Amino acid sequence: MFEDLVAEAETVSVEGWDFSWLDGRATEARPSWGYQRLLGARLASARAALDLETGGGEVLDGCPSLPPLMVATESWPPNIARAAARLRPRGVGVVATAGFPFRDAVFDLVSSRHPVTTGWREIARVLRPGGTYFSQQVGPASMFELVEFFLGPQPEGARDSRHPDRAVRAAEAAGLEVIDLRSESLRTEFFDIGAVVYFLRKVIWMVPGFTVGQYRDKLRELHERIERDGPFVAHTTRFLIEARKP
Repeated sequence: MFEDLVAEAETVSVEGWDFSWLDGRATEARPSWGYQRLLGARLASARAALDLETGGGEVLDGCPSLPPLMVATESWPPNIARAAARLRPRGVGVVATAGFPFRDAVFDLVSSRHPVTTGWREIARVLRPGGTYFSQQVGPASMFELVEFFLGPQPEGARDSRHPDRAVRAAEAAGLEVIDLRSESLRTEFFDIGAVVYFLRKVIWMVPGFTVGQYRDKLRELHERIERDGPFVAHTTRFLIEARKP
């Protein structure tokens, strides 16, 4: 059973930002605010917008109306191709970059869902006066029950590195005014070890450099724990932040 579950999860594609492979194998509570719905409302009234780290373009493509100028960036090659195939038919320019190769004050909306890092000063630079940055981000110590199972206890600095208060300070230091900030802790359950392997292959910053070979003993230990005790429970933290350029 263990070998079959791991082998399956080790070979399935992890391209894009679609987690439907986990249906029936893991569950994750969603934030109450509904990021995609709120993003869609903002895009409907925007003239020019930029979606950073768009992944495979799934979230952006789920918004019913896009502005006349819509640009998305992505830097991971498998996702670039997926995003282009999904978004270009909707008139979205997909730029293969992790940077900000854009003119000053060109966008009235910049968005990002779960960015790895937030370039606050560059965001402020490309926003027009009165424009906003709208983002759902991973919060502090998110999924640390899983992280610490594989890596051991983490230093307090790592646990606190994504605290929303830090984001507020960084936004203000870049000259932006934070107009909305919300935070929630959400329950996640993994029902089999294949779900864990898939998740760690896809969300690569959780256990950096994760491979089945390197962590086979820990994976077997976790498999036996799930078989004995039931689903492995962890908690994600998410915060929503919206900041305006004066």
